[in-house]
Amino acid sequence: MESFSCLSHILVMDFSRKPLLQPLWDYFRLNYTDTLRSPLFPVVLTVSSYLIFCIPYLVFNLMGRRWPFIHKYKIQQDRNPTAEMILHCLGVTMYNHLFFIFPAAVAQWCWRPPCPLPEESPTIFDIIFGVAGSLLLFDFQYFIWHMVHHRNRWLYKTFHAIHHEYMAPFSLATQCLGGWELITVGFWTTLNPIIFRCHILTTWVFMVFHVYVSVEDHCGYDFPWSTSHLVPFGIYGGPAKHDVHHQKPMSNYAPHFTHWDKIFGTHADFSSVKGILENDTPNKTCCASKHEDSLAL
Repeated sequence: MESFSCLSHILVMDFSRKPLLQPLWDYFRLNYTDTLRSPLFPVVLTVSSYLIFCIPYLVFNLMGRRWPFIHKYKIQQDRNPTAEMILHCLGVTMYNHLFFIFPAAVAQWCWRPPCPLPEESPTIFDIIFGVAGSLLLFDFQYFIWHMVHHRNRWLYKTFHAIHHEYMAPFSLATQCLGGWELITVGFWTTLNPIIFRCHILTTWVFMVFHVYVSVEDHCGYDFPWSTSHLVPFGIYGGPAKHDVHHQKPMSNYAPHFTHWDKIFGTHADFSSVKGILENDTPNKTCCASKHEDSLAL
């Protein structure tokens, strides 16, 4: 009850004439205007966030069984990324950002020039509503895209197979994507806050949060503090759900939540995900080609 009272007090303060985040917003708005309005700022924000979120999981992979208190939460405990896999994913990520994301950011700046930063900050409620709404809409958008690209042989082979080179996901595999997929994901990530008419600060929070949950979904660890365990009623899938998708590619298409897969009959149980595959199967396998061969022409 005490924690609920504290939350209520914060929200009441936030709905007052001066939003709770106003002093923080004023500081950044007045001191870093040119930086915040730069078309490269969202790119730098998301790339730096991505690498920061990936590093702890890479350390866990490196330490492996030497850290049993961490390793016990690894979903596929006998599969760790090799140096070759890590370098491959880093290379794909850097290539995509250099040849796709950076030009797209410049094009967006030309199409939608930076506007003056709003003087008033968003409320806490505005941020929660904007982030939740944008994430739920993205979940539907990517569910449809993902399902279509798995069920069409040409689309899968041309645009999505690169992401399924690894049966056991790890953090840097999050953005091991083809250019078309990355542009599509980036477009929705940019468009959805506009649809919800989000404050620019809410947009940045959504971008960073979306990077975080995407890395978490691919990290290969199912910790007690994972988002899927914090959101009640099993409505959020998390790492275990997406790990099953990499093992059973014709299931669990939605990136984050579970309701669309349940509605469309593509849900695969992930409550006891460990040990679905034989332990002697290497991480980098012919999973992508096997799935491709199983698709109808």
